[in-house]
Amino acid sequence: MRHDARLTAFTPKLVTVLGEGYSVDRFRRDALAGLTVAIVALPLAMALAIASGASPDKGLVTAIVAGLLISGLGGSRVQVGGPTGAFVVVVFNVIAQHGYDGLLLATMMAGLILIVAGYSGLGSLVRFIPQPVVTGFTAGIAVIIASSQVKDFLGLSMKVVPADFFPKWQAYFSALGSTQGVTLAIGAGSLALILALRKWAPRWPGFLIAVVVAAALVALMHLPVDTIGSRFPDLPRGLPAPTLPEISLAKLQSVMSPAFTIAFLAGIEALLSAVVADGMIGSRHRSNQELVGQGVANLASALFGGLPATGAIARTATNIKAGAITPVAGMMHALFLLLFVLLASDLMAYVPLAALAAILFLVAWGMSEHHRFIRLLRMPNGDRMLLLLTFALTVLVDLTVAIGVGVTLASLVFMMRMSATVEIVSDRQAGSDEEGENGEDMRQRDGLPDGVEIFRIDGPIFFGVANELLDTLGRMGPAPKAVILRMRRVPMLDASGVTTIEEIVRQAASSGTAIILSGLQDQPRSMLARVGLSSGSGQVIVCEDFAAASRAAAAIAAAPRASRTRPN
Repeated sequence: MRHDARLTAFTPKLVTVLGEGYSVDRFRRDALAGLTVAIVALPLAMALAIASGASPDKGLVTAIVAGLLISGLGGSRVQVGGPTGAFVVVVFNVIAQHGYDGLLLATMMAGLILIVAGYSGLGSLVRFIPQPVVTGFTAGIAVIIASSQVKDFLGLSMKVVPADFFPKWQAYFSALGSTQGVTLAIGAGSLALILALRKWAPRWPGFLIAVVVAAALVALMHLPVDTIGSRFPDLPRGLPAPTLPEISLAKLQSVMSPAFTIAFLAGIEALLSAVVADGMIGSRHRSNQELVGQGVANLASALFGGLPATGAIARTATNIKAGAITPVAGMMHALFLLLFVLLASDLMAYVPLAALAAILFLVAWGMSEHHRFIRLLRMPNGDRMLLLLTFALTVLVDLTVAIGVGVTLASLVFMMRMSATVEIVSDRQAGSDEEGENGEDMRQRDGLPDGVEIFRIDGPIFFGVANELLDTLGRMGPAPKAVILRMRRVPMLDASGVTTIEEIVRQAASSGTAIILSGLQDQPRSMLARVGLSSGSGQVIVCEDFAAASRAAAAIAAAPRASRTRPN
């Protein structure tokens, strides 16, 4: 049974849905949805590639090859994959530092990392990335993407655009006098047309219409603006043959860090997109198989000279709204894009870069999640700090640093909050009328003789509260004959907690005090048994409930105290 469950977890959704039966009507709906998504993805793939420092054909190759495999091998019914805005910053930096061959190698390594992560069962870990961190770095990426498009949108005469945020904007302001009115008009007109279509004709493909109208104006009126053809005069037609990039140990080491960043971003965005899709169609994706599919897709994309790819939330949502019901829709989207590349590549040369910049402004606005960003600013100080710090580090320093610092600080904030929920209460603090665990009455200590102390612990004992437990017991005053630790409400004990219990037992033994553990749950019992602290060890007394612990404590208190030596 367990083997069958594991086999199902690593079965692509395409296999599952085809096994359910695939009719002509289903194919018709999937094909129509695929065509709709291809129309949206066509200008977007080119724009994202240019923003990443690559040629537009690289974005189309990525959308075709990776899009086909993400849908065909992934764990979601309706996921659509391809290049996304999350990769723009990383890809741009990798190309600048290591060349395009370095990017291809990093993407292949990221693919292998994703495959290993999927088969290792790490797909569920996306749940542990806190929302302030995700929103902070996606909003930061949005700011960087929008900033990178100012030159093309305004038509500024700049030989070099600085990579860093503040120097980049200083250069923009210095070059404002070179703004080209025609280019600005094309960009602003494209932006206005897309917004108008979203308002009055939301079902129409606004991105594609804006690009076609802008390209037609440039071609018919011979407008002096930068186009894909003027920026990239030697674009290839069709798909390139698969080739391996140059591989060496030195190069592998140099791109190791960006490879992990690409894998992390691909995994996070793909799984978040799959979760959104689940909510829209009432299905459930297979997270580990989704990672495997993403890994294979990135490997293949790099072999064909493409960019990193992942599940795209906006294109996946468009796919669902267009009526997609199986992964065939995502595969059809890739095939329709392939037809365009084969039959209409020459038309790309007329597309003005200002129109693509307008598209990326809107992509950045959508990525920013401004409503969620503002809402998170109303959260407690810890969440607000995570959001703003991750955002600032993404924009001003580096995406890898932002992710690492954000996740680390989120973990620390969580542990601080968890430690605040753990209570260590003595019977004297609790009062004589407080109810104990499982309905046990704290007044039972009234029947115990002097020399017995009782402490109730509520919550997990982990490294964040281990020292507090030690300090609390250290403030007891004169050493009692027995100490009962009521642990029925302790669900978890980590290595630091075990070490703390060991230290308590050691100190108690040197003072002639017996330690009685009451009501241990399975996990704490197992952890303590690993270090020899079990009922048969002779170091502690383990009782099933408080009544048994009370009887054991009373017997110890009634016996003469054994001679003891206090610790130095």
